[in-house]
Amino acid sequence: MTVSASRPPHLVSGLILASAGSIAFSGKAIIVKLAYRHGVDAVTLIMYRMLFALPMFLALAWWATYRQGGGARTPLTRKDWLGILGLGVTGYYLASFLDFWGLSYISASLERLILYLNPTLVLVLGWLLYGRRISGLQAGAMAVSYAGVLLVFGHEANFAGQGAVLGAVLVFGSAISYAIYLVYSGEMVKRLGAMRLVGLATSVACLLCLAQFALLRPMSAAQVAPEVIWLSVLNATACTFAPVIMVMMAIERIGAGLAAQTGMIGPMSTIAMGVLILDEPFTGWIVAGTVLVVSGVFIVTRFGRPVTETRQA
Repeated sequence: MTVSASRPPHLVSGLILASAGSIAFSGKAIIVKLAYRHGVDAVTLIMYRMLFALPMFLALAWWATYRQGGGARTPLTRKDWLGILGLGVTGYYLASFLDFWGLSYISASLERLILYLNPTLVLVLGWLLYGRRISGLQAGAMAVSYAGVLLVFGHEANFAGQGAVLGAVLVFGSAISYAIYLVYSGEMVKRLGAMRLVGLATSVACLLCLAQFALLRPMSAAQVAPEVIWLSVLNATACTFAPVIMVMMAIERIGAGLAAQTGMIGPMSTIAMGVLILDEPFTGWIVAGTVLVVSGVFIVTRFGRPVTETRQA
């Protein structure tokens, strides 16, 4: 048997898609930090991101529903709509807003490391809600990952003070919110399909972000610098919609496990972009913390239950 014959079909294209999607997702934090330099707040910034993303996710939901033979797939019941609403709130509205808010206080590098703890949170929620066993190896790996985050956080708190604490708590809340989405989305993914569920749940989140802006801000707050508009367009397309599609296509080609492991390139790309674009510091503390986080999450991902969705906050 030749080497090529033993490879899974589309292995190379799947790895490329997973890597590109992870890097694109990571760019979101960089764009948000750049937009904050123009005096915009989190409520307004996430409104613009979701405003530009909404038509794309509505189109995705339509395409995923009617792509087979011109007819609707599984009809949506009242229970389905309630589930979509709940998942839209936890997975994309609350997770995204807390993430944007936290980024106004902490560096993009620390934000990405905290979000990268997501598989460990899914593991803990599975234990709390369903009594799923956590092995000693997984528990040790989780401890290593959290030690890495604490290492980077402690270094950042030295010069950012209380702001670093608040920012880290907000981003960790974002990670918890998305972990809740992952835990409860499994059955709905099987019933509706990943693309359809993402399109519908994200559309719900987009509408919630628009409503939040209308309730909390005067319309005059929508008058922002042109740079904020263009950064939001880039965020909605290249760092939100496009990576969702790329990672989903990667999962179809190489499976969720390998796609998740390939996503480990995400924290490194965020750190690199933070240093090159935002002039964030690059120190031994960050390197050590990143190695610990990535190593721990690799073990949790390798020996834990597969995570079948993509991180999109």
